[in-house]
Amino acid sequence: MTEQLRHVGKRAGRLDLHSKITGRALYVDDMHLPNMVHARLKRASEPHAMIRSIDTSAARALPGVLCVLTGDDFPKRYGILPVHQDETALAVEKVRYAGEPVAAVCAETEQIAQRALDLIRVEYEPLPPILSLESAVKAPSRLHESAKFQGNAHRVIALEFGDVEEAMGRCEYTREDLFYFSGSTHLPMESHSTVADFDGQRLTVHVSTQAPYYVQKILPDVIGLPAQHLRVVVPYVGGGFGGKLEAFPDTICAAKFSMLLGRPVKLTLSREEVFYNHRGRHPSLIKMRTGLLDGRIAAMHVRALLDGGAYGSFGTAASFYHGALQPVTYRIGNYKAEIARFYTNKPPCGPKRGHGTPQPRFALECHLDKIAEDLRMSPVELRKKNFTPPHSVTVNHIRVGSSGLADCVERVVAASNFETLRGKLPEGEGIGLAVGCYLSGAALPIHWNDMPHSEVLVKADRSGVITAYSGHTEIGQGADMVLAVVVAECLGIDPEDVALTLRDSDSVPPDLGSYSSRVTMMMGNAAKTAALKLRAVLAEAAARRLECDSAELEFTGRTVHHVDDTQRVMSLEEAIVAAEEANGALSFSGSYTPDVKFGDFKGAGVGPSPAYSFSASVVRLSVDSGTGFVRPSKVWIAHDIGRCISPTNVKAQVEGGVYMALGEAQMEEMVFTREGILRNCGMLDYKHPTIVDMPEIETIIVESEDSNGPFGAKEVGQGPLLPVIPAFANAVYDAIGVRFDTVPISPEKVLRAMQRGEKRVGPREVAFAFRKPIQVEVGQDAPA
Repeated sequence: MTEQLRHVGKRAGRLDLHSKITGRALYVDDMHLPNMVHARLKRASEPHAMIRSIDTSAARALPGVLCVLTGDDFPKRYGILPVHQDETALAVEKVRYAGEPVAAVCAETEQIAQRALDLIRVEYEPLPPILSLESAVKAPSRLHESAKFQGNAHRVIALEFGDVEEAMGRCEYTREDLFYFSGSTHLPMESHSTVADFDGQRLTVHVSTQAPYYVQKILPDVIGLPAQHLRVVVPYVGGGFGGKLEAFPDTICAAKFSMLLGRPVKLTLSREEVFYNHRGRHPSLIKMRTGLLDGRIAAMHVRALLDGGAYGSFGTAASFYHGALQPVTYRIGNYKAEIARFYTNKPPCGPKRGHGTPQPRFALECHLDKIAEDLRMSPVELRKKNFTPPHSVTVNHIRVGSSGLADCVERVVAASNFETLRGKLPEGEGIGLAVGCYLSGAALPIHWNDMPHSEVLVKADRSGVITAYSGHTEIGQGADMVLAVVVAECLGIDPEDVALTLRDSDSVPPDLGSYSSRVTMMMGNAAKTAALKLRAVLAEAAARRLECDSAELEFTGRTVHHVDDTQRVMSLEEAIVAAEEANGALSFSGSYTPDVKFGDFKGAGVGPSPAYSFSASVVRLSVDSGTGFVRPSKVWIAHDIGRCISPTNVKAQVEGGVYMALGEAQMEEMVFTREGILRNCGMLDYKHPTIVDMPEIETIIVESEDSNGPFGAKEVGQGPLLPVIPAFANAVYDAIGVRFDTVPISPEKVLRAMQRGEKRVGPREVAFAFRKPIQVEVGQDAPA
């Protein structure tokens, strides 16, 4: 394609706008099928206990109850990652967190099912709960049996590139800091919901999920159904942020009930229950040690302990991500990362937006601000001096392509007047800076294989209709718009003219789902490939009619015309008819598999990506000395998108990332009692920002076109969150002179620190934190 881009980078309304603002958009819980019944889950009241007995007789006898299931009906263990199959749909023999499902009831109405739950009697033999990282390390017992690691360690990682200790010894300056990042959850507007419908042969599952491919992969084995008899359909999804990536007990139980009863079954979780599904941000204790020589990072040692909750989930990936991406922003001479994830008696943690990278990014960016102050350098100067250059290979063998990081920093610093204002604002006011990066899709699939990560079909009908078929998931981020814009750009039509057939496994090719910011890169490339195949066939047919070479033709305004001779023109419909006469049905597939090189050490598959986005943020705020309340007044954020496909969607994604980051910086955390009960499992108790808490956001789009992306595009879904949290913490220090090495930075913490005259708030050095009572896997250097 040589003509000027007509839709990529242009402002346009969302394709789903009318359906959503008029209420026509159908979500799973809106569905009501004929003869449908309802199911509910019975949840454990103990955080850690043996199940001595479950008496379901009274529930079964309740009029209207149709079926009751327990763990005995689901002996098969499963998990989203093949390396850790440690979950069952309902607890078997033992419960590992308060809120874990232990039984399920299906009844004629949801009210009857709920009453039946109260009639189920579960006898527990309580066990000592493990509720902290310290107890997880020291506990003599295990939550899961594992021959690989001692104690409650789920995953232990040790990677070293170069000789860190030797390099530290040569450094002119070294510094070590300890940080703690509290856990938080996703809080999507739509809760989890499933409608399962078994017709006697095939099971159709309508589910609110980010990854229907993995539901399709996991569910048949767990419920005993041939894989070819399962159909997965995803309607509108009201947000996910990583919390809807797995096959959850509600979906599994609804499917099993429908198979047993031969009737449609709906199971929708309450808001409280979504907190028990969780899979949110890991609480992390992180130690950073860095050595500099001539102002450059000669050595860095990162150590982290993760509180993983009761099951594996995406924990292995989140653990590796704690150490993988620091060298993507900063050139580090020698690098070592030691990470351990532990099981605890809490809801399982998993892949919340940013997936294992916000915690170490918070630690690193606050750590660097302290180093800059020690060295009497500007935090801007220190960062710029150490940026990883574009088109380079990092110390841990990650290949970085395009990078607009320096431009991002320059633009937010200039827009905010950061260099002039830092340290010179009135008492109680501050300004802070931080940067971040994220991947545009993981280069390896969850289940390693050589198949494409995304596939798209594009079909032309003789009536002139262009239809794109894709299994990607639209969870509110605007992915459908990306698909339509890419196809429209290739074929010279408007995005609104592209008919979309989406998210039905019987009709569309596979796509791995919405996670790791992969959709624009991978689905977009697959769509472009398919559309260009169709375009080539149409161009050949049109060239024969117009008596010219196909390379001389342009596709614009639903016409195909010669670039120089305006008389040689035909409508797109005419070109389609001509092509169909010559070739038959016009349907073309496009697929995308990342072409990314990896290191040859264990763990090298986590971190590599076709491209990396970069962000920089400045936060300005004020601190109320009477209440400790911190109010951000403005956030400047620049994001390197590669090439912006839809500015409206990009800015919306950036603002959403800023919103979520400010929530985690100020107030969001999962709070448990000493007995292991989640205290704030509702939207009134789990504090999160509202519209009145949001400051002005100035979004700056930076474009560093990347050859691997469709039309040069990179990710925007997760990267903008990363720099905001440390920029907020650095701004608080500028305002009141207190370093907060922990988040959230709540009013209570701020007020206490100011009243006590503290200069630092955060975790203290403790003996358990980084000793090594567990076996360690050591990665080896790989040739660059």
